[in-house]
Amino acid sequence: MALCYIAAMDVRPLLRWYSRNARALPWRRTRNPYRIWVSEVMLQQTRVETVKPYYARWLRAFPTLQALAHARSADVLRVWEGLGYYARAHNLQRAARVVLRSHAGRVPADPALLRRLPGVGAYTAAAIASIAFDVDAAVLDGNVQRVLARLHGVRQPVELPRTQRRLQQLAAQQLPPGKAAQYNQAMMELGALVCLPRNPRCSACPLRLQCSAQRSGLQALLPVRRAKPRVPHYDVTAGIIRRAGRVLLAQRPAGKLLGGLWEFPGGKREPGEDLPACLQRELREELGLRVRVGAQVQQLRHAFTHFKITLHAFECAAGRAQPRALQAAALRWVFPAALAQYPMGKVDRQIAIWLVSGIE
Repeated sequence: MALCYIAAMDVRPLLRWYSRNARALPWRRTRNPYRIWVSEVMLQQTRVETVKPYYARWLRAFPTLQALAHARSADVLRVWEGLGYYARAHNLQRAARVVLRSHAGRVPADPALLRRLPGVGAYTAAAIASIAFDVDAAVLDGNVQRVLARLHGVRQPVELPRTQRRLQQLAAQQLPPGKAAQYNQAMMELGALVCLPRNPRCSACPLRLQCSAQRSGLQALLPVRRAKPRVPHYDVTAGIIRRAGRVLLAQRPAGKLLGGLWEFPGGKREPGEDLPACLQRELREELGLRVRVGAQVQQLRHAFTHFKITLHAFECAAGRAQPRALQAAALRWVFPAALAQYPMGKVDRQIAIWLVSGIE
């Protein structure tokens, strides 16, 4: 889809607004490309206030790219635990090792080279290049998409590839040469603080006189988005299997959802199964164990990106049979007091906390 010429936007009011209103965020106090990279990865699909303590904790544990590259995967996951989307942490470490090996430990400034790194897409590459190195590369995250769609009256669904291309062209066309760092951050900040998804604060917007949606009264209708599909829900079971004061943990295989994390073994209920039958089948398939399912001790809900679960945790008796890692990467018998050393997803961590507390 060809982009018609659009008169250049005057970004000076935006840059003045940003200089007065930009939030004092920790990753804005540095031009270190590694630290900017970490912040951009953490901020994907995560709120700023949630990221702040994780960002500080991460940099205490891995203050340099070299420290991250040489760290144990288990330590990386443990520091990341709670942020979700664990592939981001895996890819950060993989990419750090590539930079160490192929770029002499220096984060490349070229967006094309950045995009070759594991987990680095067009947005992250443009953000690192522009903010850390002043490269004229325009970013296009969700906030910027919303601002551009309203500014230019884009009425096609923003998810469409041709709309994405148009928005990217608009972002690049508006970028003032030599000011990419300020411009990109100003556009993102405008979307975060003023050009909100609902009830945009148009009266406070520095670009309101140039905004097509504001002139047409369409700011509540733009951007246009496709209807989201129904989010499926699954019932999942987990077994608490005890032996000699320890509980059994299974490590999820690398490359799968929550890969590398530890969990209380179990799995998804099939149609027609009751919960105890589901747990017995899963433990037989995963561990080669035949168990007697006892009392249900926890019921926890959690939402992933594309589905939701209710996890039902049961006490289980397995006798003296030895479990085998038939579908898990590894198994461990762990004293409850040591569970904090094993990185886990949110619901399994809640079970671990319950076990340590001893409160039923």
